Amino acid sequence: MAHDILIVDDEADIRVLIAGILEDEGHSTREAANADEALERIRARRPSLVIQDIWLQGSRLDGLGVLDEIKREHPDVPVVMISGHGTIETAVQAIKQGAYDFIEKPFKADRLLLVVDRAIESARLKRENRELRVRSGSTGDLVGVSPAIAQIRQTIERVAPTNSRVLITGPAGSGKEVAARMIHAHSRRAEGPFVVVNCAAMHPDRMEIELFGTEHGADGPSSPRKIGTFEQAHGGTLLLDEVADMPLETQGKIVRVLQDQTFERVGGGKRVEVDVRVIATTNRDLPSEMVAGHFREDLFYRLNVVPIRMPALRDGKEDIPLLARQFMQLAAQLAGVPPRPLGEDALAALQAYDWPGNVRQLRNAIDWLLIMAPGDWREPVRADMLPSEIGAITPTVLRWEKSSEIMTLPLREARELFEREYLLAQVNRFAGNISRTAAFVGMERSALHRKLKLLGINTDEKVR
Repeated sequence: MAHDILIVDDEADIRVLIAGILEDEGHSTREAANADEALERIRARRPSLVIQDIWLQGSRLDGLGVLDEIKREHPDVPVVMISGHGTIETAVQAIKQGAYDFIEKPFKADRLLLVVDRAIESARLKRENRELRVRSGSTGDLVGVSPAIAQIRQTIERVAPTNSRVLITGPAGSGKEVAARMIHAHSRRAEGPFVVVNCAAMHPDRMEIELFGTEHGADGPSSPRKIGTFEQAHGGTLLLDEVADMPLETQGKIVRVLQDQTFERVGGGKRVEVDVRVIATTNRDLPSEMVAGHFREDLFYRLNVVPIRMPALRDGKEDIPLLARQFMQLAAQLAGVPPRPLGEDALAALQAYDWPGNVRQLRNAIDWLLIMAPGDWREPVRADMLPSEIGAITPTVLRWEKSSEIMTLPLREARELFEREYLLAQVNRFAGNISRTAAFVGMERSALHRKLKLLGINTDEKVR
């Protein structure tokens, strides 16, 4: 792939030499003879890479000064420093200030090309990692104020520094992987790898190959050795996602690995030692799976050292406003657009919905709103802008864009209609909890009970 590379050097022949080497490899180049020209070129079009001399004769800034400006304005642009009069101290200083590498003149073309390729690849990997963190929504913590989330955070704080295995259960989309990543991030293995094996998406015949790898010749006479996920996770954490989908035969081998921290690659006879912490997740009831003969009892007890149960979103509706605002920020950051504010009526409608897809479904809904909600980005998202599956159960008062209906009624009927719809929305918002509803609307609990009865609202069963 061709890249745009800026060459900064006060000697024209050096610029021509470097440009020729890079263009022979298919890259496009630009040149600058001093600091001001270099910064002007960068501001006009951000390059993929800057190759820059440290000593810029007659320039307002030397190379280290230009490096500081580049890193201040474009921290993701890699910079390779070159010099014919460099010292070890100068090279160390350049690296400390953010340069990717330092090359002494005269240099060989092969050395230059190798450093250029590695610098561009390193920048790409950093960028992809950052984007993946944004896409995953991982902020290093679980978002929420509900008692269940607070309890999970406390459990993670206690178990993360240990080496104990953790089994995380809960419905699909409830944030099990987020909790697993949080455990890893707060563990002594945080600098090590975090490897995920999706047991549900993997073909049973390939499961052991993916987990344990293969020796030379296992897939044919000339097949190379394959490193499995257990080895990839050495020194870090391995997440067995949806572990209940793992074949029984493989489950037995996992038991042995958990016990001995050793295994054999497929097609091999030599045992491989690893240091891996295992976390497992599932949305199934493993005790029932054991009774049915689908999950090994010995594996369950080895995985279930510290159990964590992730709640369904409908069981922690007080967390929805925090989650919705966070997802809006993440979606806007990923799309490169300003976030939309969420109106109180929209948040109330989101809290009134049951979310069968849990946190994952909420995030998808917020992504949809950022793209599809009508109006200017400064205008708050209203309840009537929500996706159809949510709007269909939203109480009428939350869908009123104008007061045309209520203005056609006499005052007494209008007040009763508004009070009924308003209180119905608040009761649904707080999942039928009268005490919390009363506190929010500013009424005594007994007074709210009387008012609900007067308005014909049955609190014994949830009214849609």
